[in-house]
Amino acid sequence: MAREPGGEKIVNPNPMMSNGNNCQRLFRLLLGLLLAVLAAGLGYVLSSLPSPAPGLSKPVAEHLEASGVSNPVTAVLLNYRAYDTLLELGVLLLAPLGVWSLGVAARHREPLVDPVLDMLARLLVPMLILVAGYLLWAGAHAPGGAFQAGSVLAAAGVLLLLSGWWPGPAFSGLPLRVSLTAGPGVFLVAGVALMFAGGRMLEYPPPFAGALILLIEAAATWSIGITLAALFAGGRPVAGPHR
Repeated sequence: MAREPGGEKIVNPNPMMSNGNNCQRLFRLLLGLLLAVLAAGLGYVLSSLPSPAPGLSKPVAEHLEASGVSNPVTAVLLNYRAYDTLLELGVLLLAPLGVWSLGVAARHREPLVDPVLDMLARLLVPMLILVAGYLLWAGAHAPGGAFQAGSVLAAAGVLLLLSGWWPGPAFSGLPLRVSLTAGPGVFLVAGVALMFAGGRMLEYPPPFAGALILLIEAAATWSIGITLAALFAGGRPVAGPHR
């Protein structure tokens, strides 16, 4: 409530708007305090680490032969810290589900008329797919792996979307959902199968460790690439023009 210059009282025409603004300010204040506390806690933990900090490079090097791969990074991600990698794939799967909940992706009804971008997509997409395959295969003994290969594969998908390609109804339904869940699904099935075989969850038998890691990374590469490309689309895919 306020007063005009003449002294008459004016009733707020929309009190709900003021209450909403106050709630937003309170939410932002609480969120800022929470982030400040989190930052302070992380700073305290980092400052409390011993110098030099003890690492795991020596234990990893001692057991690298039994991991199924010769690249220590891949051994850590897919063998010694397989639970963390599985959860990372699960978090990545939640990202497109959150985006899809906001609505349908915009459909590009007009055909593409840019011949330069069209030719660029035709030349680069096959090369990007080959590079992704190489990074997947090289991850066992050199820098590479599922996340790097999936990112390159996603770049090919983004280039296709920019050039006017749009997934049709044959891919926008069940095949797309299977592609998104293939990575964490194969990872989880492999872990459960190992338990039924008499082992532990995600504890690969040394004779089959390399093959299992390659299988899991191949599925993860496909899921990561499709997930990142689906995020670029900006919404839930529907039937649209495709090439």
